[in-house]
Amino acid sequence: MIRKIHIQNFKSIYDLEISVGRVNLLIGENGSGKSNLLEALVFVSAGESNKLDNEFLVSRGLRVTESFLMRSAFNEDDKEKDIKIKLYSDDRDVAYSYYNDDTEYSEWSMSEMILDESSEEVKILNHGNEIRASKDLNNYIESLDFETLEKLRLFFKSEEVKRLRNFLIYSPENTSLRTFESDGQIQPLGINGEGLLKLLKVINHYEDKSYIKTIVQSLQLFNWFEDITIPVNMLSMEDKVIIKDKYLYREIDQRSANEGFLFILFYITLIVAKETPKIFAIDNIDASLNPKLCTKLMSLIADLAKKYDKQIFLTTHNPAILDGMNLNDEEQKLFVVSRNDEGHTQMKKITVDDNPIDEDGESLHLSEAFLRGYLGGLPRGF
Repeated sequence: MIRKIHIQNFKSIYDLEISVGRVNLLIGENGSGKSNLLEALVFVSAGESNKLDNEFLVSRGLRVTESFLMRSAFNEDDKEKDIKIKLYSDDRDVAYSYYNDDTEYSEWSMSEMILDESSEEVKILNHGNEIRASKDLNNYIESLDFETLEKLRLFFKSEEVKRLRNFLIYSPENTSLRTFESDGQIQPLGINGEGLLKLLKVINHYEDKSYIKTIVQSLQLFNWFEDITIPVNMLSMEDKVIIKDKYLYREIDQRSANEGFLFILFYITLIVAKETPKIFAIDNIDASLNPKLCTKLMSLIADLAKKYDKQIFLTTHNPAILDGMNLNDEEQKLFVVSRNDEGHTQMKKITVDDNPIDEDGESLHLSEAFLRGYLGGLPRGF
């Protein structure tokens, strides 16, 4: 998994380093920079795929603007600096530098360097010539200026970083889920939920039926839900699933289902499917969900992420989501996002020790601690 992320000079992120886990939840006020962390990972994904054009970036969930506005703008000199991202994973660490000359129709370019602490000697490609560096790589990378870093590229790749090539920021929309639009630009699932019906059909055809059973069992979060029937024929033009409400004598399809049900069907399918990215993000995971359902969903996501080996980044504005987290589990990380006095995005990792005690000596629910302002991340001045 990706274990640590260091971002410099990207939108509201001036210089930020955080350690991450399998499931990472970001909460904070509007405009604090939660989505900017996710978008930095889109940059990595696009660069790894050699597709740093705006069309590709938008299809992955990044809010593209003028190139000089993609960089931090806290100081006049910031527009001359490159966006820099370092990822530290279970096998190798990678440093990226992204640059753009800001001319009309110009595209981003990327250089990268692999930081491999396990090797005393590395191969570096510099203008087509191989250079060998027998140095401690952490010290070596810190000694380089970014102009030099732009010219360096190593011959080997991190397996964990390869998983980021398919990274997307998902923001499902009611229309895409309700009509089961199948022709998305990105497969198997587009960022707004395109392709869900086809993917459900694929999962239904897995030899191992435990995958589809997991989806059905997860939908028991809804006390009215009894069962779901997915079209068996992969070539069928049938564009609906049949949903059994245990209180109704007639079955319904997704066009009649409530919005929250469709969102959770999408989230569970996204995690369970073999074909979906190993690392991905969901923006505003609480959309259209009851607060109690938010709590249960967060707990379910943590369990399924571990079971199906997915690494997930989530943003939310609903404190109820926090109550579904287990801060005693090292693979679950909660970050409260805010802006410091200079406007830079900062992220505070919340641990069990940060959870305040009430007058009876019991730990407060994280949602209550957040709303009382004990964890930070709330708007100030009103």
